[in-house]
Parts: sequence; structure tokens; C-alpha cells
Amino acid sequence: MTVMLALDEGTTSCRAILFDMEGKRLAVEQEEFAQIYPQPGWVEHDAKGIFETQVRMASQVLAKPGLDLSDLVGIGITNQRETVVLWDRRTGEPIHNAIVWQDLRTANLMNRWNGSEQLVRSRTGLLLDPYFCASKLWWLLENVDGAKAAARDGHLAFGTIDCWLLWNLTGGKVHATDESNASRTLLYNIHDRCWDRELLDLFDIPDSILPEVVPCSGHLGDATCFGDSIPVRGMIGDQQSALFGQACVESGMAKSTYGTGCFLLLNTGDTPVESSNRLLTTIAWSIEGSGCTYALEGSVFMGGATIQWLRDGLGIIESAVEVNELAAQVDDSGGVVLVPAFTGLGAPYWDSHARGSILGMTRGTNRSHIARAALEGIACSVTDLLHAMEADSGLSLSQVRVDGGAAASDLLMQIQADLLNVEVCRPTMLETTAFGAACMAAMAAGAIDGPDAVGEHWKQDRSFTSSVSEVARENMLNRWHDGVDRSRNWSGAETDEA
Repeated sequence: MTVMLALDEGTTSCRAILFDMEGKRLAVEQEEFAQIYPQPGWVEHDAKGIFETQVRMASQVLAKPGLDLSDLVGIGITNQRETVVLWDRRTGEPIHNAIVWQDLRTANLMNRWNGSEQLVRSRTGLLLDPYFCASKLWWLLENVDGAKAAARDGHLAFGTIDCWLLWNLTGGKVHATDESNASRTLLYNIHDRCWDRELLDLFDIPDSILPEVVPCSGHLGDATCFGDSIPVRGMIGDQQSALFGQACVESGMAKSTYGTGCFLLLNTGDTPVESSNRLLTTIAWSIEGSGCTYALEGSVFMGGATIQWLRDGLGIIESAVEVNELAAQVDDSGGVVLVPAFTGLGAPYWDSHARGSILGMTRGTNRSHIARAALEGIACSVTDLLHAMEADSGLSLSQVRVDGGAAASDLLMQIQADLLNVEVCRPTMLETTAFGAACMAAMAAGAIDGPDAVGEHWKQDRSFTSSVSEVARENMLNRWHDGVDRSRNWSGAETDEA
């Protein structure tokens, strides 16, 4: 029996999952880690703590009694993307906390590169936004004492979380990132498939700190921290991994993940499709010895994190699953709109100065209305992405596959189907992000033949279709867009350039 270990390093937790080739979870361990907020709009992680937590979870999985690990074909890594780590090659120590993809400290700094939007767009498929790595990396080099000199002397290494994990798993022997993660840095040319000299000069990034770029599936190194050496054979950004794990391996297939954020991806095959609606063109995956698959992507920064805010920030629920029972106590939101722009708005608005808003409250508004409005806000955000994606691709999508923790909510998925007016298909196994990375490892080991084989293991749990009228759908979306307009450009002066 083929066994695959996935290391799923997310924005709020580290998980290790052991799969068989049917997608069955043989063992799983998960642990949350601290979110660090030094200033309003700033989000950081302890990079060393992330690695230690991830290794601890993997070690616990590998030590589970009754497991036969003789057929373990390797490790697949999947990760939160765009989060930046900068460390000293000599000591392996980060020179600063990791700056998370949600971080807004460089929002005002983006004005520094006004006039370069078309260059960035044409080379990377991305937009000039603090979401991506380049401005965070510039900030670290400018603001950490001695960083620029150390980088100039070749002592610093840059990586996203996948790269940081691989470096540490291999005892510092491998400094590499995969193409799906490299394509999120604002520094990688997705057409020529290499670091772009002109973009490095634009952001003043020395090439001495850059990792090697490798395929998502191949022999990437050997993990030496689990006793026996285990080959690392897969590495892919979380959203691309979910696309693969959902078996969306043919052009025109789409998935939406409901994790910390929400991410809608459409497979466009071997052709990068340029967006006219402020979506992202990104590398979905590359396989050793094969070509490159591209995707259109829409990103919403606050998905499941909105439910976490109801729990931890507002305190109206004690656990995330309670939101469904609370929201189901009312038939609708009572006119309340919750725009989850707590860390700005992603696609298709790209407004880093937008802020979270709750609008339309009356004396009759209660916790249930706010909970319902939170679910509707998540679903409306994804609906905006789908409409933009259909306009860019020229396709009229009939189905979207869904995954992620919040996709377990029947109420949220029904609201989503009502707003999208397309079939929403939920698989039996929601761990598609981790499964995609595991399959990348299995392909490199020759345990499965290729991407098409992944579809043999996709099984549907439930399908959701629209149950509301076109008028009701339009009214809800119109009210949502009114709320978005009021939340935009709320705070233009929260962050400083340096």
C-alpha cells in the first residue's frame, strides 16, 4: 500500500497527514500557532516556531502505533503562500519574524513603484500589492539592522514557508522553492520561468538571497530530522495544491477553498490567461520532465478567519462550528451586511486600505443576524471572484468544487450556491490541500502515473444548487456591493513606508 506524508503548513496551524492512495487519512495531527500583531495592520509569525511545530506534528504521525511505514514514498509540502522569511545562512536563524501574506505594513510603500504596474503584470501575472513578497522583502532589507550588508556579502537567504521548511528538513543542504510559490513573489517571470532581472532591480533585491526554483513534483531533497532519511518529493503552494487535490487537472475546471481566506482557481491549461478584471495569472504546478500548468486566481483575504473573528474578536460564539447553528436561527441577515475587509480587500478590488464593516443594523439586530451576515459576506466575496473569472476566461462555469474547513458548513455552501447559481460540489474528503501535495510526492516516486490519475480518487459527498429567485439573488448582491463601497479606502494612513 502506497503511503504519503503531507506537511500542511497553513496560516494558523501546522498539520501532518498520512494518506493512502485512495485519499484515506491514516493519521493526522494538528496544532495552532501564535499570530503576532506588533501594530495595527501588521501580521507576523515565529518562523522557528512554525518549523518546530511542523516537525512535532509529523513526528507524532509517524510514531502512531499500528502504521506500516515501509511503503512511505515520501513527503509532500504545502504551505501558506507569500509569507516571507529571511534568515542567516551561517546560523540558520531568521533575522526577523516572518511577515505574513495578510500584512499591510507596506501598503503606502507601494506608491514607490507607481508607473511599473504594466511591467509587473506582464512578467508575473500579479498586481502591485503588499499581499505579495517583494515589498515585504524590501522592507526587511531596509529596516533590519545589518540586513543589506549581510545580503550583499551573501550571508542571507530568502524564502517563502515551503523554502524555509525544506531548508530545515534537509539540515540546510537545500535552498529551493517550487514554481507555484515562486510565481507569488512579484519577482518571477511566469513566461520565461525564471527570476526576472528587471524586477529584481526594480525592488532592489539582490539575487544572492534567492532560492533555486524547482518543479512541484520531483526529488527535492532528503528530510533528516525524523531518524530515517525520508525523500521530499512534492512542494506546492496551498491553493494550487487544493486545485490539484480536487482533481481539477483539465482546463476549465475550478475549485474554491474556504480556509483562512477564500481562493477560487480556474485551470487554464498550458496557457497563461491575462486578466482584464484584476484577477491573478499564476503557475498552478510544474512536474519534473513535463510542462507547466497555469491558473486564473481570485483571492479573498478573510474567509474562515471571519468566523474566527466572530469567536475570538467579537465573542459571539465559543467555537467555529457554532456559527452555523447561530446563523440558522434566522431566515436572513435582516438587512445586515458584513464586509470582511479586516486586512483589506483582495480581488477584484485590491484595496489594502479597506476595513471590515458591519452595516444595516437596527435595534432588532441580534447575534444571529451578524453570524448570518458573516457567512453571506464570505459567499458574496467568492461570487465576485467567479463573475470576474467568467468574464476573463469567456467561460460560463457550471460547477465549482469546494474544500477547506468552512466548506463543511451546509448553510454556507447553500448560501454560496444561491449566490453563484452554479452547482457547488463538496467531496467526501475536504483535506484536498494536503492530498494534492501528497499526490505530487507520489507522482515523483512513480506511485501514480500522472495528474489524470488523481481524478480516480475524487468522490462527491454532496451537491448544492440554487434555491432562490434571480430577484432575491440580485438584491443580496446589490446590498453587498453597497456595503463594499462604504468599506473601501477607509484607512489610508495606518502604515508607514519604513
